[in-house]
Amino acid sequence: MEITTIKKFWEKWEAQTLSPLATLSTKSRGRERPENECELRNCFQRDRDRIIHSKSFRRLKHKSQVFLSPEGDHYRTRLTHTLEVSQISRTIARGLRLNEDLTEAISLGHDLGHTPFGHAGEEALQEIRPGGFKHNEQSLRVVEFIERDGKGLNLTWEVRDGILRHSKTRDLNMEKVSKENLPHTLEGQVVRWSDMIAYVNHDIDDAIRAGVITQCDLPQDCLEILGETHRERINRMVKDVILNSVDNSSVTMSAPVRNATQKLRNFLFETVYFGEYQKVEREKAKRLIKELYQFFLENLKVLEKEYRINLYYQDVNLIVCDFISGMTDRYAMAIYRKYFIPFSWPQEGMGKEIN
Repeated sequence: MEITTIKKFWEKWEAQTLSPLATLSTKSRGRERPENECELRNCFQRDRDRIIHSKSFRRLKHKSQVFLSPEGDHYRTRLTHTLEVSQISRTIARGLRLNEDLTEAISLGHDLGHTPFGHAGEEALQEIRPGGFKHNEQSLRVVEFIERDGKGLNLTWEVRDGILRHSKTRDLNMEKVSKENLPHTLEGQVVRWSDMIAYVNHDIDDAIRAGVITQCDLPQDCLEILGETHRERINRMVKDVILNSVDNSSVTMSAPVRNATQKLRNFLFETVYFGEYQKVEREKAKRLIKELYQFFLENLKVLEKEYRINLYYQDVNLIVCDFISGMTDRYAMAIYRKYFIPFSWPQEGMGKEIN
């Protein structure tokens, strides 16, 4: 059997098996720069592979999710969050007979532009950079321009659209969200919900592990609808999305589950994300990011040395933002120590003799 025959088999399987509302790989809007097709993989599989092999994807393992530079082995990082989103997305996509390859590619790429120190880093860049900062827009910039030394990954239109439009407002009611802010594919909408399902549940898990909240602190009326345990809540949310989205032109939750999820999410914002426990460390992280940003703006030769990029004919604020948003937590702290913290003098007698 020829390799191309295998690909054609799966393309035929897509057309015969997936929902009429699914995005077929053979119907993709394509890439900005035309390429020869792979003999084995469809276009969305190639996008997934390019993302996994990218430098920005590898750096996610050292970027904070909620707790800044956590010392424990079991706290989520931006990478493990991404993998959980991918798993949930594939489950929902399969339940709805949508394209799993597309949902997986969007899931794996959705947070590539996230800053060090989680949302604290995002807030710092939002406040200091002219024009602000949004991690979903930066994720798109990563795959379109930054990766491969400025060439980008040249992903399909559907994956780029899903990455750009994955972020949610504080209100989860999809009817209140304008269509222009929603992903154009149902697969992208699946990722949008899966991102929220993942972080609401794993952030509760991490916050309880850290001692920031206890199980008893969680809103009881939400638990009665969604479940008492991590497993029960994810199962309830995922099933609800599938049952309420089958053969629909949008992906959504039922009102009771959506409202309970909304309340649980608001609880996390008030007690964990912006709670007193995190406040001091968040401010430290924001100050570090802002000082690095201002330092590189005022010392372009240092920036050019560290980032190894040609600064001519480019928006310097944008380049500084690219550099800092791409940092891991530990690299940001190392760069800060390098340029802001004095080195210790060697022990007496260890230095060069002065005559």
